Amino acid sequence: MLNNVKKHLQIDKALILLDKVQFNRYNLRYNGVKMTSQELDFEELLKQYDYNFQKGDLVKGIVCGYDGQGVMVDIGAKTIAVVPTREAVDKDEKVEDKFEKGKEYEFLIIKEEDEDGKFLLSKKKVDFAYAWKELEKAKADDETILGTIVGIVKGGILVEVSGVRGFVPSSQLRSKESDLEVGSKIELKILTLDSQQNNFILSNKKVYDDSAVEARKNVFAQIEPGQIVKGDVVRITDFGAFVDLGGIDGLLPLSQLSWRWIDHPTDILNVGDKIDVEVIAVDYDKQRVSLSLKNLEPDPWVEAEKQIKEGDKVEGTITRIKHFGAFVEVFPGVEALLPHNEVIELQNRDGNILQVGDKVMTYILKFNPTDKRIALTVNEPSKSDETQE
Repeated sequence: MLNNVKKHLQIDKALILLDKVQFNRYNLRYNGVKMTSQELDFEELLKQYDYNFQKGDLVKGIVCGYDGQGVMVDIGAKTIAVVPTREAVDKDEKVEDKFEKGKEYEFLIIKEEDEDGKFLLSKKKVDFAYAWKELEKAKADDETILGTIVGIVKGGILVEVSGVRGFVPSSQLRSKESDLEVGSKIELKILTLDSQQNNFILSNKKVYDDSAVEARKNVFAQIEPGQIVKGDVVRITDFGAFVDLGGIDGLLPLSQLSWRWIDHPTDILNVGDKIDVEVIAVDYDKQRVSLSLKNLEPDPWVEAEKQIKEGDKVEGTITRIKHFGAFVEVFPGVEALLPHNEVIELQNRDGNILQVGDKVMTYILKFNPTDKRIALTVNEPSKSDETQE
């Protein structure tokens, strides 16, 4: 008989122990737990569970079930150990989905046996340790790894690789942060991996820089002005777009996007677009390539020269307004300038302030197709004016 057995000893666990030593009969009564046995002293039974688990030990355990605290695990101790939910799954996960009852997993002891004989375990820390080891190998081998973008912050982006969060500075991105989306995948190489400082810095640009060295040589050995090449839009800026030509990024300036006025490259392009462009300049020393999209279209000034002459009355649409005047599209892809004093006169006459998009009726005052310039006036030129011109 054991009168000194503590109340906290779980009945289910006791039954399992009693089974193992083949009790002929037992009599359990909770509240003062009274047990009798013909063959075995309970103290001897407990000695079978002699263990020395300590905080920081890696142990194997079998999932017994789930409760409001997390996952219940049998690690061979006197009582069931617990994996708190925060140490078992991520915020949006369920323990039932990740841990199969009856299956064995590895855990880390994060808190030693308390007064109730219970251990606290962590599965996340085990996964983190294995993931970190894999990352160290990837860095040593200079491998390209795949990460998931989990946040876009000032100065770069946050990514997650095998459950470990890292940072990619803006300077190490091939695309602008605004072109990236949370949840999308991105190829990376590890720059810094320091477990002591919890420092995990990666680069997206290095993936392409390393693989592009040989490709750049091949491209520059073949490329020349006048060629029509295919490429992928990889980055967009205020002054143009960068197009990957298969190893080098060529610049497609804003002025070379279209014959028509474009406020911003995103008006007609998106990152990821596949386009044909013409090579208009190659700097072999600086390894730079300039591209044109509008050169693939007919020059509208050639057709405009056939249809427009000085003195013609034309209707056009205002595309831009500057301090020196307004630009008016008088023919598809052809802009003419209405000087500031003419803008003021037109506004005074009509009683309206001109805005972009407004249609106006003007006259062709000067037309220089060679320099691609047209001057407009709101008053019909006299015959003497045309003659003097």
